[in-house]
Amino acid sequence: MAIRTITTLGLGIAAVLLTACGTNMEQRAATGALGGLVVAGPVGAAVGAVVGVVVNEAEEK
Repeated sequence: MAIRTITTLGLGIAAVLLTACGTNMEQRAATGALGGLVVAGPVGAAVGAVVGVVVNEAEEK
């Protein structure tokens, strides 16, 4: 059980770090969606895409 928790936590951290990857909104949304998909399935993909867009908007201001 502990191994699964550690693995999930590691994937979650990796997904958050990947969310900021990219040079434009489409790339950031795509990497966020991919990271979210790996960690939490379809719901995670949607949340990751939204986080990617928010990160992009924050960096443009």
